[in-house]
Amino acid sequence: MKIAIYQMDIQAGKPETNRDKVQQWIKSVAERHRPDVAVLPEMWTTGYALSEIAQLADEENGQTQQMLKTLAKEHRIDLVAGSIAVNTAEGVVNRTLTISRDGEVIHAYDKIHLVPMLDEPRYLAAGKEKASPYELQETTMGSFICYDLRFPEIARSLAVNGAKVIYVFGEWPEARRDHWDALLRARAIENQSFVVAAGAVGSHDGSNFSGHSTVISPWGNVLALGSPDEEETLVANIDISEVDEFREAVPALKNRLPARY
Repeated sequence: MKIAIYQMDIQAGKPETNRDKVQQWIKSVAERHRPDVAVLPEMWTTGYALSEIAQLADEENGQTQQMLKTLAKEHRIDLVAGSIAVNTAEGVVNRTLTISRDGEVIHAYDKIHLVPMLDEPRYLAAGKEKASPYELQETTMGSFICYDLRFPEIARSLAVNGAKVIYVFGEWPEARRDHWDALLRARAIENQSFVVAAGAVGSHDGSNFSGHSTVISPWGNVLALGSPDEEETLVANIDISEVDEFREAVPALKNRLPARY
């Protein structure tokens, strides 16, 4: 399976600019690399312009979702489309979407852990539903968003329910880049799954983002790693059979004793 990641310099507060960038990137990456799956980062339409987020956010099934559905179908590419801000009856949520090459939304998840250090709970509503696995490319996969990475129960729940590829989307701060790197690798190893992480670069409101988008094998090997500060495309090929091989060789998931923890 060939995966392409957009390590994006998101322009905070400029959804039209960001939509144009993503539209051009998907067209370019589809023509140049022909990936099976293209992956976007967190909050790529609005960035962290939280004080304006209610005005900037998409409506349910809004412009961004329709654009992605059209692009997926036009370029015959599956989109693990990062996350976008969406207005709902409960408030603005940080929502990830997965869209098949047929232009169908096959999975959505609203970020459940909001970052107190960024005052997210003041501007965003937490998701009510737990992250759940979904089928893409005839493989069980899962997705979650940024701060969720610090809560290992999410990735573990996805893995024990069959996920072999776990996607993570972030606008992770440069100051805690080492945590991003370490936690992503840990989630791959402990859950014996591929981890595919799309991060952002650039800065907003005095904070720099960490870059380091990556693809990590179930063995913990880094198959692709983005720069700390450059907008770029990462491309990696993954062999899903490695998941079964590792889980057979080291049956840690089978050996779990959750009743004793």
